[in-house]
Amino acid sequence: MKTLVVEDDFASRLFVQKVLSAYGEVHIAVNGKEAVEAFQIALDEGWPYDLVCMDLKMPEMDGHEAIQKIKELERAADVPFDNEAKTIILSAFGDIKNVATGFSRGADAYLVKPLDKNKILGEIKALNLI
Repeated sequence: MKTLVVEDDFASRLFVQKVLSAYGEVHIAVNGKEAVEAFQIALDEGWPYDLVCMDLKMPEMDGHEAIQKIKELERAADVPFDNEAKTIILSAFGDIKNVATGFSRGADAYLVKPLDKNKILGEIKALNLI
């Protein structure tokens, strides 16, 4: 499984990276803009991401916008729906507006911080990635 972790907080980024590194290659982006660029590079190289773990509140481009742009990249590249990257939002914001916006932009799951290993792995298993 190839994963992109998008998180501006160092401790959160390190935690998620550590949890997921046992399941494959993990790349890091520190904001939504960098995530979209990394996603495009992976598509261009023919080795796209299987999973994107996305924070919402970040500088330069928030997670909602980044998810939408990533989904647009997949559509432009004619990625079949079944092969699209799965996206899990990892956010401190659990209010209905953020959750609804996340799913409407293309997220597959939504986890509210604080995170723990079992929550993350449970969602990844539910998405049939491990």
